[in-house]
Amino acid sequence: MRRPSRRVLPTVIGVGVVTTLAANGAVLVSWRSSDPVQRLDQRQHYVAASSGTWIAPTAVAPLRDRVTPHLMVAASSTLPADVVERVRRAKGVKRVEVLDAAQAMVGGKRVGLIGVDPSTFRAFTPKPTAESDALWRNIAGGDIAISFTMGNDGGVQLGTRIPVGGQQRQTQLRVGAYATMGLGDVDAVVSRSAARALGVPAGNALLISAPKADRGKLVRALRKVLPKGARTIEVDPKIDYPAPGGQLPAARGQVMTAEQVQVVIKAAHSRLGWPYVWGGESEAEGGYDCSGLMQYAFARAGIRLPRVAADQARAGWVIPYSKARPGDMLIWANDPTAPGYISHIALYLGGGKMLAAPRRGTVVQIQNVYTRNMKGAVRVNPRMGARLAASGL
Repeated sequence: MRRPSRRVLPTVIGVGVVTTLAANGAVLVSWRSSDPVQRLDQRQHYVAASSGTWIAPTAVAPLRDRVTPHLMVAASSTLPADVVERVRRAKGVKRVEVLDAAQAMVGGKRVGLIGVDPSTFRAFTPKPTAESDALWRNIAGGDIAISFTMGNDGGVQLGTRIPVGGQQRQTQLRVGAYATMGLGDVDAVVSRSAARALGVPAGNALLISAPKADRGKLVRALRKVLPKGARTIEVDPKIDYPAPGGQLPAARGQVMTAEQVQVVIKAAHSRLGWPYVWGGESEAEGGYDCSGLMQYAFARAGIRLPRVAADQARAGWVIPYSKARPGDMLIWANDPTAPGYISHIALYLGGGKMLAAPRRGTVVQIQNVYTRNMKGAVRVNPRMGARLAASGL
C-alpha cells in the first residue's frame, strides 16, 4: 500500500533535510492527561479522543469550504516570503498553503511528515478528514495523525504514543487520528509548532490549488520563480476510469510482451509465503506490502513502477475487471478516510485468481478476486511506468 521511505518527499526535498530532524529538537510537553482513550461516535471512529484535553472547540476554525490540491512545491530550506507571494499571484492559482515538510522517523518507519496549520490546511484534505473537528483539534493540541494504511496495515494503534523525530533524537507523540491526506509522500501530519519543535524546516513547502490552470504551463512558470533545487510535482493526478462497456485503448505496442507477463507472474509466485510488511519491497525488509510486491515482480521483467498503489494505478490504462487478463494489476479504493484513493493493488492471474500481499498478519498468497471497492484493472504500459518512476511518483 504505502511505502514509508524513498518516495516523493526525499526526492522533492533532498536528503540533506533528513539530518536536520530533531538533531537538537526540544521535547514536546504532553498536553494529555493519563485518562484512557475513548473512541468517538461511529462516523469518526478513526479519531482517538481523550477527556483530558485543554484544547477548546474554537482553537481550530470550522471548515467553510474545501479545495482540491493540484501541485506541491518543496525545497530543502524556507521559501522566501516574496517567492511565496509570487506563487500566490501566479496565473490560475486559487489558493496556496504553506507547510513544513521533511522525512522523519515515525514509529520506527521513515515517512514523509508535514507540519500544518489545522485551521487552513484541513480545506485541502479529503472530505471525511476535512470535516472532522476532533481530528484537527487533536493535531492542534500536539497529536500526530498518520495515514490509514500506516495505522491499519502498519500496526500503529490509535491513542498510543510513538517516537517521532530524526535518527539521533525522537519525541513521544500520541497517535490522535488515522487520516489519509491524499498526498503521495505524506503519512504523518502534526501542527507547525510541533514540526518546528522536532526540527523540521519551517515553510519549505507549498500546496497549491489551481483548478482552472494549465498544469504544465503553471509548473513552467513556477520554475522561474522558485529557488534553485525546489521541485514541483502534481498531487494525486486523476485516474481516467473507463465508461461501462467502453473500448480498450489502442496499445500501439506499449503493453508487456507475453514473455514479460510470464516473468512477472513467476517472480510474484517466488514471493509466496513471505510476510506482509508495511513498506516492504525486498527480502532485506523481511517481507512485502501490496505495492512493494508489484514493484518487485515487475522489476524482474525489466519494468519500472512507481512505489505506492495510487501511483501504480497510473502506470497503464485502467480497464474494467471483466476485460482483465493475466499480468494486469487489480486496484481497490479501501481507505475510508479518503474515498476513491487507490490503497490496494494485486496481480491478476486469470480465472478469478490473484496474487497479493493482503494486509498485516498475513503472507503473500493467492486469493479469489473480490470486487468490493474494486476500481478496475490496470493494463501496464512499461513506458508510462518508467516515466512515473523517474518523476518521483
